[in-house]
Amino acid sequence: MLHKVFPKIHTEGYKFLAIAILITFFLNLISTFLGLIGLVITIWVYYFFRDPERISINNDNYLTSPADGEVLMIHEVDGPKELELEDKKFTKISIFMNVFDCHVNRTPCEGKISEIFYKPGKFFNASLDKASEDNERNYYKIINSQDEEVIVVQIAGLIARRIVCETSKDQELKQGDRIGMIRFGSRVDVYFQNYKPLVKVGQKTIAGETILANR
Repeated sequence: MLHKVFPKIHTEGYKFLAIAILITFFLNLISTFLGLIGLVITIWVYYFFRDPERISINNDNYLTSPADGEVLMIHEVDGPKELELEDKKFTKISIFMNVFDCHVNRTPCEGKISEIFYKPGKFFNASLDKASEDNERNYYKIINSQDEEVIVVQIAGLIARRIVCETSKDQELKQGDRIGMIRFGSRVDVYFQNYKPLVKVGQKTIAGETILANR
């Protein structure tokens, strides 16, 4: 029960939590009201960086969500040109993470990371479609057990200013393994072929657990 009320937090969160606690302490010296505001912010920082355990289906016939959030778009697109896949057609599902969602991202399938590509960019609202082309982002090309390409893209948002990558090229992953996180409001796109989407626009997702698509 305690782990639900006080979940563990991502290592990226420790310094932000320490800063929030320090600010709250000084605000409380000024006034109780400001101290309460600082306390609320500190609690929010703690829960923003939460990193709960998740249980994936561990089945190659399904793709699970790479992020907590809300499904923004589901459509057919060309593959990312950054990975030289613009001549292939993929289904793309975009998931928007607001500032209250858990921001730890996970792989939607078992497989091997064949390529990681970071692209600097701007910081438009991550809910806008142009964010896929203009914003700071990090690409992961994962080769699944069927030798198919599944692409996960972390996209920084209006508030986010850092994408954290926790994996490396040639790393073997199990479905639902952590691949990184994005600090503050942001978005994750997943590209795939040979799967049928099972979610709809507006649906809430849980990273590593919600089933996005099946064969």
